[in-house]
Amino acid sequence: MNLEQAIKTALEYEGKVYKTYLDATEQSTSGVGKRVFGALAEEEKGHIQYLRERLEEWQKDGRITVAKLGTVVPSKKALDEGVEKLRAKVGGNPSGTHDAELELLQKALQVEVETGNFYKQMVRALDADGQKMFARFVEIEEGHQAIVQAEIDCVSGMGFWFDSREFSLEM
Repeated sequence: MNLEQAIKTALEYEGKVYKTYLDATEQSTSGVGKRVFGALAEEEKGHIQYLRERLEEWQKDGRITVAKLGTVVPSKKALDEGVEKLRAKVGGNPSGTHDAELELLQKALQVEVETGNFYKQMVRALDADGQKMFARFVEIEEGHQAIVQAEIDCVSGMGFWFDSREFSLEM
């Protein structure tokens, strides 16, 4: 796959993720859920714009500028480092699971993982600027996955927060 094909495919992935978050924002019954899904939808919209700009550059000049791609979501590393601070303050959902919210979150996680896997594949397959550009997308998608997984853990009341056990039933 060449860079132009990779960018076009990335646009398809980002469009799918964006639509997933837009739909989830509309369907969510939770204020927190609407805010999380809305923020992630806006971020994905920015990814689409960024990729469109890179595609236009490629089609015009046969090269791209690896412009800075920001994110509102902390890196996975930063999220992991915050676990200890958050653990004391955050518990599971006291009213139990909310199946509709959980389903939206699981769908979001699935499309984030698929998209992240595509970006990892592009980092391995492409040269220079393509690798740099898609490596940043990998970092961002890992942050998105961590946020969505944290929300799944919180909503499901499974006793986990950012993949860390909050409690144990073993003596």
